[in-house]
Amino acid sequence: MATAPEDDPPTLLVVLHQERSTPGRVGERLKARGFALDVRRPALGDPLPDTFANHAGLLVFGGPMSANDDSDFIRAETRLMERALAADLPTLGICLGAQILARALGGQVAPHAEGICEMGYYPLRATAAGAALMPWPGHVYHWHTEGFDVPAGAELLATGTVFPNQAFRAGAAYGVQFHPEVTREMMVTWIERGAHRFSRKGAQPGEAHLAGWALHDGAVVSWLDAFLATIFATEEEDGRAIALDEDGGI
Repeated sequence: MATAPEDDPPTLLVVLHQERSTPGRVGERLKARGFALDVRRPALGDPLPDTFANHAGLLVFGGPMSANDDSDFIRAETRLMERALAADLPTLGICLGAQILARALGGQVAPHAEGICEMGYYPLRATAAGAALMPWPGHVYHWHTEGFDVPAGAELLATGTVFPNQAFRAGAAYGVQFHPEVTREMMVTWIERGAHRFSRKGAQPGEAHLAGWALHDGAVVSWLDAFLATIFATEEEDGRAIALDEDGGI
């Protein structure tokens, strides 16, 4: 983990893809745990750092573009992911971010063979490796038309019924196809602005999104706190882990 000046909070580099995008609930929970967020929007011209000397971790969020796009900022974000992997930097990719991570590891990103998308809540099943980390929610929120394969050397953590690869880990980097960052307010905005997409094969109507929130969000929140703590440990948490080891704990 990169070090920060004394008394300064550890800073996470956050990559967003649209002007009004936010890190949502993920950002709120990380800030509550003592992290500062350095938000960059390379799709809008923000530069990315040349080194991770001032960053304790990396998060790359979703967006409407494809990880396969031949654009300057997608190429720059892929190189950023490659550098994070080489540095063993704690990293989380969400939806598009997970797809860019998969590409950086040599994996493939593509639409579903039958043209099916996921928009709404869909079932999730932890693999043995995922279940060993923590309990996972039974349904999670999606908004995507492409998926990733599991890159060579990566470990599948969770699967789905439509897009089978839902979460994976490679060293200190994690990718998830779904959107744990979405608050209810964000969901309402997405439904209002994206209602024209619900005619696509596999998409759920807007009212099903909100009904799914009431049924499933509590389990997502419980999982998210454990998941973020697994990826982005604070210095205090690192210290407690060392103390447990020295005392004969896990």
